Amino acid sequence: MSLKNYALVLGASGGIGEAICKRLATEGWSLYMHYNSGEQMVNKMQKELSESYPSGDFKCVQSDFCQLGAAESLAAQLTDVRAIIVANGQSMLKLLTETTEEEMESLWRVHVQNPVRMISLLSARLRSYESSYVVFIGSIWGNTGAAGEVMYSSVKGAQHAFVKAYAKEAAYGGIRVNGIAPGWIETRMNGEIPEDERQMVMEEIPLMIPGRPAEVADLVDFLTSGKADYMTGEILKLNGGWYI
Repeated sequence: MSLKNYALVLGASGGIGEAICKRLATEGWSLYMHYNSGEQMVNKMQKELSESYPSGDFKCVQSDFCQLGAAESLAAQLTDVRAIIVANGQSMLKLLTETTEEEMESLWRVHVQNPVRMISLLSARLRSYESSYVVFIGSIWGNTGAAGEVMYSSVKGAQHAFVKAYAKEAAYGGIRVNGIAPGWIETRMNGEIPEDERQMVMEEIPLMIPGRPAEVADLVDFLTSGKADYMTGEILKLNGGWYI
């Protein structure tokens, strides 16, 4: 077993994934930073983290989770892993009647099939620790659903269901399995939404402000710190009161 604690962060090139990587690095984790097309961003982060935390080990790993076999391809690039953070994903704003079968399959592979297969492939390594961690970054829409995002809501709901079921199955091996369901988080993707639409959403949120990627990272840190080791199978809401 490695003397370092390694966490695999799926979707490290996204705004939330980047924040998670930076927070875990401050807590002494070494990282496998997964990306699909964000190579430049992840390489830049690797350099910054290596300079800031020279005792850590920060590796960039690529795999396209839209494809069958992506989990096997990624697992072959890894050695020791104590935590898996599933922060990858793709949005889809479409009516169900306009969503193609290929788009449905892609969403399923990215959000559910390949992450779950990855966890299965790495489960023996997780069990080698007295305590280890799986954290899914789900969505408010996995809890309540959204018109115009029916298939996205469906795969996020599937993530939440997996967390609850696998938490029971994996508990005997010391694996804690939890999820976080963010509402509106101020990421690069949400930054492209027109100001009038953004304002309408803010008026629906009791706190009337968006969340920050760092706040998602704070919860990931809590769940993987040892301070939440009696918690498993939970979906933590982080939405400013938007859905309670």
